[in-house]
Amino acid sequence: MISPDFWRFRAVFLFVLALGAAGAAGLAASRPARRTIRVVVAANGSGDFRTVQEAIDHAPAEGRGRLIIAIRPGVYRERVKIPQTRPRVTLVGLGKDPSDTTITYNMSAKAAGGTFFSSTVDVQGAGFEASNLTIENSYGPGSQAVALAVQSDRAVLRNCRLIGWQDTLYAESGRQYYDRCFIRGAVDFIFGDARAVFDRCTIESGGRGYVTAEGRAVANGPGGYVFYHSRLTATAGVSHVYLGRPWRRYARVIYLDCWMGGQILPVGWENWHGTDYDKTAWFAEYHSTGPGAHSGERVPWAKKLTKAEAARFLPRMFLAGKDGWNPADSGRP
Repeated sequence: MISPDFWRFRAVFLFVLALGAAGAAGLAASRPARRTIRVVVAANGSGDFRTVQEAIDHAPAEGRGRLIIAIRPGVYRERVKIPQTRPRVTLVGLGKDPSDTTITYNMSAKAAGGTFFSSTVDVQGAGFEASNLTIENSYGPGSQAVALAVQSDRAVLRNCRLIGWQDTLYAESGRQYYDRCFIRGAVDFIFGDARAVFDRCTIESGGRGYVTAEGRAVANGPGGYVFYHSRLTATAGVSHVYLGRPWRRYARVIYLDCWMGGQILPVGWENWHGTDYDKTAWFAEYHSTGPGAHSGERVPWAKKLTKAEAARFLPRMFLAGKDGWNPADSGRP
């Protein structure tokens, strides 16, 4: 015969077990679900929103998932800000070509109150992605005017066009990967201190000036720009272009297996006027080709890498970080 104590113990045990299950269910319910929210932007009103900013501001919360904003072809004259509170946002142009879907504005640094406030698109949320669209600051010569500013770790742009003149792309911070993108500008048009890779990109100089103005401020900082299997081109008649100049003391830029047009000056690099940054900047090339690849005529403080030295700057190595991030393989055709 089973004693009464057994039944009392069994009842208490089942009660505690039920409490634990309820607590676990409550904890799971309190965590945001990993789900994907998809919305459509169309200027003519045929989508969920008429502007990109409206979609960012009013689309449902994505929890721990991703908000995908599909943008129908057209020209969207607006400024877009993706705040830190909107991580994992994807912008996708729905046209046949990146030029079919354009986000554009014409804000100058002077009008905005500073270079860092002039961007057409400002990304602060982590895990940002974009593909098949154009982001432009159409202000033109005469002022810094940012098209895209990115302060986002694990940011990925594929097959995008970034168009401006001075300070086109502010690759400011975090790890960033640009895959088969087209970037046009003239003066310091890729600048900042992100840890960024430009893989199979076309970098077009629209006027004389500097491709990069990298801003690594500390000697052991993780920032730097790697151009990998990219092409440095220019619009017709453009010459007198430098690979870059150091915006900050420990600037770091590396060109790996890149083709360089005749617009690139034989010296390659120039120091920032009035500084001694040439003593601490880390500018390097490996296996440059094309009319602008004057390997024997570069400034004496530039570095020519060996194959072993260049290997540490391959995309999968340079962007890995502590989490082993490798966006390069995932986007290969």
